[in-house]
Amino acid sequence: MRSTSFMKAGFIAVLTLGVAIASSQIQLAQQQAPAAAPAAQAGRGGGQRGPDPRVQQRTHLFADTNEQMPYALYVSSKVTKDKKNPLIVALHGLSGTQNTMVGASYGAIDLAEQGGYIYVSPMGYNCSGWFGAGAPGGGGAGRGAAGPGAGAPPAAAPQTAAPQAAAPQAGAPQRGAGGRGGGCVGGGTAVTDAAKVREMSEKDTMQVLDLIRKEFNVDERRIYLFGHSMGGAGTYHLASKYPNLWAAVGPVAPAAMGMTNDRVKILQSIKDAGVPVLVSMGEADEVVPIASVRTWVDTMKELQMNYEYKEYPGISHGPIIGASMADVFKFFDKHSKR
Repeated sequence: MRSTSFMKAGFIAVLTLGVAIASSQIQLAQQQAPAAAPAAQAGRGGGQRGPDPRVQQRTHLFADTNEQMPYALYVSSKVTKDKKNPLIVALHGLSGTQNTMVGASYGAIDLAEQGGYIYVSPMGYNCSGWFGAGAPGGGGAGRGAAGPGAGAPPAAAPQTAAPQAAAPQAGAPQRGAGGRGGGCVGGGTAVTDAAKVREMSEKDTMQVLDLIRKEFNVDERRIYLFGHSMGGAGTYHLASKYPNLWAAVGPVAPAAMGMTNDRVKILQSIKDAGVPVLVSMGEADEVVPIASVRTWVDTMKELQMNYEYKEYPGISHGPIIGASMADVFKFFDKHSKR
């Protein structure tokens, strides 16, 4: 009996020791293993980096530099050839691409589908072209420069299909005064002078608009323009330079600090054409000074313009794109040219 008890006790001791050794090995392996990589972070814009998969990736030949310029396009299933269809032109921010404003998480494509819109986002030559607008802290074209095709959209160039380009993180900080910025993905490289790049940026944008108007049965009373940050400054610029094109415009967190001295002229041109304006701004914007945006809005009030101003509590620079998207579409839905 003693021998059997001794053998049982020995077996239990060995088993306990084995479990302890195995447990120690597991703990040691856990300590030595590298930490798991964190999930991919959303871009600074607060949304998914990639474009909505329903978006068409296209290019057109930009004759000025003999380069293929990309643009993103979505056409609602409600768009038909036998009726006039509304069109929205969306302008990206600094370091963005044609895919920034069609980000899968921003909701623009769902809203465009519901509203029966043609929705197009041009590259604007490259990621820092400012769509012809004056850049903060830099000289150059600005509003006063004699950009190409003043008074009417430039002639269209042929278009071809293009492979999908990855979108950079949306809502990137607004740095630089023009030219080829760091972190650019796609777009033109033949021109590098900052003022010339802004000229090409405006021209590329207007050519894309002209291409869409020729391809689709566009309602000339319902062509809209909006843009984020650098694209917001571009919205002011293009709205004032081609005021008779737009049924309404929507600058979002507009980085128009470099155009402040010209704001009365810019806004007066928009007012004279009777173009309604919706300005959207995040109260917690860390990139564009909110005082600058309010200065523009105060001038709109002084000029007795047809405008609305929406300030979003707690929203910073990138996330304002998604936060304001539904309101921008609602604003466009209720406005058309006489």
